[in-house]
Amino acid sequence: MKIALKISFLAMFSLCLSACQSTHKIQSKYIANKHAPVTVDKKFKGYKRIAIETELEIFALNDEMKLMAKNISLLRDPQTKATKLINQFFGAENINLAYKSGANVIASQAFRNKEANCLSLTIMAYAIAKEAQLDVVFQSIEVPEYWVRNGEANMLTGHINLSVLQNKSPNTLLFFDRQSIEIDFDPYVKKKVFPKKRINKNTVIAMFYNNKGANALVNNNYVAAYAYLKKATEVDPGFSSAWGNLGILYRMKGLDKIALSTYRHAIYLNQANLTAMENLSKLLHSRGASEEARLIDSHIIQKRANNPYYYALLGDENFHKGYYLQAINHYKKAIKLNNNVHEFYFGLAKVHYMLDDKIKAQQYIKKAIAKNKVPQLDNQYLVKLNILKRVH
Repeated sequence: MKIALKISFLAMFSLCLSACQSTHKIQSKYIANKHAPVTVDKKFKGYKRIAIETELEIFALNDEMKLMAKNISLLRDPQTKATKLINQFFGAENINLAYKSGANVIASQAFRNKEANCLSLTIMAYAIAKEAQLDVVFQSIEVPEYWVRNGEANMLTGHINLSVLQNKSPNTLLFFDRQSIEIDFDPYVKKKVFPKKRINKNTVIAMFYNNKGANALVNNNYVAAYAYLKKATEVDPGFSSAWGNLGILYRMKGLDKIALSTYRHAIYLNQANLTAMENLSKLLHSRGASEEARLIDSHIIQKRANNPYYYALLGDENFHKGYYLQAINHYKKAIKLNNNVHEFYFGLAKVHYMLDDKIKAQQYIKKAIAKNKVPQLDNQYLVKLNILKRVH
């Protein structure tokens, strides 16, 4: 999972975690910047004192994790090992891990707390699997743009998982289709077919630092944000999301010129980084460069036209501003494009509650419960439904 910020100074700002690859490019000689911008250490004095987790610390196992790995390593067949490991992670009688979106922690902490975001859980699973002598690789899952609100920020999230490799011959390939052995902590993604690509360990470490930097940025800790985001670009210079988030940090510090250059470099690295494009467009508009900004805006609208999560984002933004009727229209548009996402119905429930229509709010909460596939959320929805029933 990668984090990317999407910023709008007048309304809200949004962080970027990942974006899918695309062959469609904006036809403009101005849009991209091949050369990496020079970092501005002097503007963030004290960043070197930030204690950044090392690679060893991120993937380190505690004694309990090592014991689990040792027991699994005694098995011979890779498929049996992988199945055993999955049962250890998800079985109620074992550690029974839970997903928690904001918990970006090292492997041992994820194991100890039994909850973390999908990136940290996947890092933890990788560390145990390698110790158990399983041949595993990280995969980036190219899910549609999906945002989660965090106060004034919208967090654009991506997704990664693990895939088990065969070791029977030198010509080994990944298990795919019916033979697939994957370790995935998102129940929604597991049931969908999305494009996947193998990514290396350095990219995953950069994702970890990027998430830390994005969270620091949300909390207005700009020195820590710079330390982590700079580290992410050093570990993997080709990781677009980290450059995009650095651009946001620069703009928030009033460094508009270098922000422009940084956004352009993020776009050069990934032509599908719509978050960097959107932030670039906003900055161009503010500086009077409307012609290029409109070109970018048109491209973004075209790419997001059929993404239900984008309309849900617009619904969230309008709800946050108190524009409830506009929010309803956006949530309904999202549902028209995909009627199986519980968050869209919960969005409508929130709006109707604010409009003092408790009956419709109850109806949409019930629909959210019916569509929900994450057990932990059921209790939260049921609590809200019971409150609505008492109020009504």
